[in-house]
Parts: sequence; structure tokens; C-alpha cells
Amino acid sequence: MQDNSLNGRLGLLCGTSLMTLALSMGAMAQEDPSMMMADAAGSVTLLDRITVVSRTGDSALDTLASVSQISGEELERRMASNANDIFFGVPGIKVYSNGRPAVSNINIRGLQDAGRVAVIVDGARQNFHKAGHEVARMFWLDPELVQQVDVIRGPSANTFGSGAIGGVVYFETKQAEDFLRDDENYALSLTGRYESNGSGWTTSAVGAYRFNEAASILGNIVWRDYGDYKDGGGVRVGHSGFDVLSGHLKGTIKPTENSELTLGWTGSRDEWSSKATRDYRLDSDMFTGEFKISDAEEKWVNLNIKGAINNLDLRQTDTGSRPGTTGYDLRTSSLDIWNTSYFETGLFAHELTVGGDWVYDDFTSKTGSGAADSFNPTGTRSVWGAYVQDKITYDWLEIVAGLRYDSYELEGSGKSSGDRFSPRLSVGVSPFSEGALSGLQVYGSYAEGYRAPNTSEAYITGTHSMGPGRSFAFLPNPDLKPETGRTWEAGVNYKADGLIQADDTLRLKAAYFHNDIKDYITIPTFPATPGSECTSLGHTMCAQYQNMYSARIQGFELESRYDAGRYFAGLSASIIDGHQTDRSGVRKDLTTIPSASVTVDGGMRFLERRLTLGGEVQFNKAPSGSSFAKDYTLVNLYANYQPTENLRFDFRVDNLFDKRYVLPIVDTSDGVFAQPGLTVKLGATVRFGG
Repeated sequence: MQDNSLNGRLGLLCGTSLMTLALSMGAMAQEDPSMMMADAAGSVTLLDRITVVSRTGDSALDTLASVSQISGEELERRMASNANDIFFGVPGIKVYSNGRPAVSNINIRGLQDAGRVAVIVDGARQNFHKAGHEVARMFWLDPELVQQVDVIRGPSANTFGSGAIGGVVYFETKQAEDFLRDDENYALSLTGRYESNGSGWTTSAVGAYRFNEAASILGNIVWRDYGDYKDGGGVRVGHSGFDVLSGHLKGTIKPTENSELTLGWTGSRDEWSSKATRDYRLDSDMFTGEFKISDAEEKWVNLNIKGAINNLDLRQTDTGSRPGTTGYDLRTSSLDIWNTSYFETGLFAHELTVGGDWVYDDFTSKTGSGAADSFNPTGTRSVWGAYVQDKITYDWLEIVAGLRYDSYELEGSGKSSGDRFSPRLSVGVSPFSEGALSGLQVYGSYAEGYRAPNTSEAYITGTHSMGPGRSFAFLPNPDLKPETGRTWEAGVNYKADGLIQADDTLRLKAAYFHNDIKDYITIPTFPATPGSECTSLGHTMCAQYQNMYSARIQGFELESRYDAGRYFAGLSASIIDGHQTDRSGVRKDLTTIPSASVTVDGGMRFLERRLTLGGEVQFNKAPSGSSFAKDYTLVNLYANYQPTENLRFDFRVDNLFDKRYVLPIVDTSDGVFAQPGLTVKLGATVRFGG
């Protein structure tokens, strides 16, 4: 599959490379090095940037919750080729693809699958879930299309919809105002990149045009062609290669001085194989729209309306003993409305947010015979909610109090529904007004989240073969209860400027959390009892999604950045432990707990910040509940050189010492796949505009 039209792809890559070289020479001849833009390397102000997940204009550092942000500069430095690369070193979050880099599953604080982590792209929910031996949560968004990523861990982000008991990952794609400079009406950027492990090629083009002060548009296209990679043991991981073509359009219109309308489309065609006899093709089309009204003089009205339609079409083609094509289609429609009002009552300043949201999933599966895939049954799910949240500030005291109402309705071979109120309360104190500790804030929070089961969990049926004469039956469970997450968190935020020298900065966030999930949904296999449905079907074993009594997860997270201009350093850490308990009181380790990790990042800038050299070291300790993952240490090196403001060269080495390692959170039912070994990345970007 990946050799088709290879000559055409190489021609496209060579043509782009030649164009890049020609434009680079022209840019170098015209640019004045003294006009270079300072490169912050994404390591100094990340915690100070305004986050998308804040609906009151807060930065990650100012939020009374565990929030992180990955900026566009950080993505460039990481030379991310898939979602796995984006979140390296971010505490509390891991991404795995189980040997299939074309699709990804995101884990936050030991929770993953079935919407426990809300993944959102410009307001469009990524809800695709497929039961099977492959990655359950199939999700692809090319890093080249992304402007920034915000992560909020735990259910504190209950203003972003129902289900996110693990947290929210919000991707914001590029738009013209982010790409164009103040003195430009148009600009074009071309990127060529090569990766040694799997001989991966990437070609990307971004173009933007500003019609006037009230209208602009941006387009982006990315082509990736990757072969099978080798793990740290030198073993080539079969069928890990992939082809992806991605595109993105976003236009902005400002009808009035205080209003803005943004319309966008993001799509991709993703092809890969999971074995010699099974090929996949995933087509994705997201249509998004946002309208907002904001008036600095009229602080009562700051209205935002977001709507999205997300279509995902997966085709699974088998050519083995049971040839045929099975289709899986998910159409997710969503609407999100909120308004924030700013006012004061006496000595207290208020930021009052009132909103509501609605998400509708329509899932259809169809085998070659025309029947539905019983493991992934056809069905619909409607989830809606409303909330109110008030951020109250008084000098050294900050309080965030909120209440959310959720309701859902599930319809497949049966019907089920439910609803619940979920509170949130956070209290922050800044005890020092002067001195080195004046930037210290201590906070505590309590938040609840509510996740409804999906159609696969409630209505799965069918027989699963385990070899000749061995099989078990899947039983539906339309009476599944929703999961309820209750999270306590205590943390500190700290910032200091001029700590050691006049122009240095230090930013730090740390938190301890405890999450108690009631009615945790899992799928045990158990012996069939006499007279049961399994026995009547001729099976001795059954499998059924059931509510465990609870799952408890606790841990510690740290994220810190120090920058002194010439040199910079970062330290992050994540330690998570968790177990589930059945109604008989029997405890069992959760298999979705990631390795404990500590990441150290540091580097120096030279040539008036045009050259950055740095490295990363990450120590990982496997959780006690994993039978196959081991401890491992990763060492990465990187260099970025920007001789002119319109030309940039990137170099990176991942897994320098070629360590073989396996993530403990993967599903091993289809095999254990180690992660990529030594990988060298080379890239060049040229840009021009006027």
C-alpha cells in the first residue's frame, strides 16, 4: 500500500526541497541578521500564556488547577511527527499507539478510552471509539496544523462538557492572525523534514492572506510518508508505517469592532496496516465555527458560541481467511455556548461564567454482509449540560465555585439515560505580598465529573474465538451506570522575576491529587453459570462491561521552568499509582497506570538567540501492576538555528542511546510493541511574505 505512486511522492518531496533551497538563498541574501526575532525556545513563558481551556483569560500559572500548555515554538523544537511526540515531558499525560503511530490514545492520570479524556480540536469533540485488539481511541491530528495545545488534568474542566473525569486536551489549530506579522498582508511557509528511523518524509506548506483589518484566511497542507520503524533492540516493528495527507482552512471575519466569526475545516486521509492481512483507511472531516462578542466597555457581555460537526469514516479491509470490508462511521455534532460577566460587589471582583453544551454521537457499523459489527454496535448517544461558575478575587484570596448539571440518553438495542449535578470548589491564597515569596500561591480544590457509557460498552454482543474449540461470548449490559469521578487536589503556583540576575524568570506548578471513581467501568471475563445466556449459546466463558465498585488513583505532578536568557532549564515530574476494587473488596492494579517519570530539559542560546542547543533526559519507572514494562531512561538532543527571521533549520535526536522500552498502558492482546529506537530528525523551513 505504501509503495503506490512512490515516484510521484519522491518527486513532490524533491520539488519542495529545491523550492525551499532556492527561497532560502533569496531570503538569506535579503535579510539583515540584526533584524532577527528572539527565539525563546518555548521554555520561558509557557506557564504565562493565556490558555484556551480558561474561559476567564487565565494563564496556566494563574489557574487553580493542574494546567499545562504546549506552544507552537515548543512543537517546532520537538519536531513532532505524531501526537506521541507532542506531550513529551508534560506531567500526568501519556500517549500511546501500540506500534501504530498513525492513531493515538491519550491517557491522563491513569484514565483513558471511552471519553474519559475529552479530546477537542477547535471545539470539535474527538469521540471515536472502536472495541478490538487495536488502539481503542483512534485519533489523528497532524502537529503541523496545531498552534497550541492546552491540557487540564482532572475534572476541574467541567465547563468543557460531560465525561472528562480524566481531563481535557484542547488543540487549537493555526489561523492567519497567528501566522501573519503586523506589517504583512500575505505570507507563505514551506517545511521539509526527514526522519532516519523508518525513513519518514514530511512536506508542509502554510499560506495566509489578510484582505483587510476585518478579514483573513489561512490554509495548510501536510503530507507524511513513513516506513516501519525499528525499536531500541534493532527489531523492525512490522506494519508501523503510515501515509497521511492532512489539510486545514480557517477564515476570520470581524463584522463589527466587538465581534468575530471564525469558520474552519480540518481533514485527513490516514492509511496503515495492523497485520499482513488487514488494512485501514481513516477519513476525517471537521467543520467548526465560532462567534464571539466582547466589549471592553460592556463587561457584562463576553459571549462565545462554538459549533462543530466531526465526521470520521474508518474502513477495515481483511484479505485473510475472512475477506471483506467493515465500515465504522461516527458523526459527532456539538454546540457550546457561554458568557462571562465581569463585575464587583464591594471589595470582591467577580468573573461569572454561565454556559451550556450539547454533544450528539451517531455511530454506524456495517460488515461486508450488510449487518452491523456486533462488537461495535450501531447506536446514538446524546449528552447535554449546563453550568455556572464564579471566580471571586479579593487581594490575597481567590475562590472558584461552580456547579454543572449533566444529562445523557443512550439508544441502541435498548435505551438508557441518567443525569447528575457535579460541583467544583477551588480556594487559592497568596500569603506574601513582598519579597521572594510574593509570587507564591497555595490552593486546594475539589471537583466532580460524570461520564456516561458509550454504545459499545452498553450494547456489545457476539462471540470471540480464542483458537480451535475455544471461544467466549460478549454480553450486553444496558443497565450500566455512569462513572462519577471525585478529585481532591492541593497545589502551589509560584513565579519570580530577577531571582538570581536582573532578567531571569522562574515559573513552577506542583500538585498532589486523589481521584476516586465510583462505578468504574471495565470488562472482566468470567465463567458462565448454569442456565445463563453464555451457557445457552454453548460457551463456558463470558465477557461483559460492568461497574466495578471503585477505582482510586493518586499522584504528584511538578512542572517548572527557569530562563536566564543565555541559558534555560526545566524540570517536570509525574508519579501516579492506582487500583480498582470490586464489590467484594478485592483490589487489583489498574493496567492503565503510566510509568512514573522525571524529565530534565536544559540548553543554551548563542548568536543573539539565533542558535539554540539543548537536551532532555527522562527517567521512567514502570508501575508495579505492569507485567511486561521495565524501567528505562531516554536521552534526546536538539538544535535550532534561525539565520534569518524567514529561514529556520531544525535538528533533533530522539532516544540517543537506542533504548528498547514499552509503555505500560498499552493493550497487549494484539502483541507487545516496543517504541522507536534511535531517531535522527532533520528539517528546514523557509518563509516569505509582504
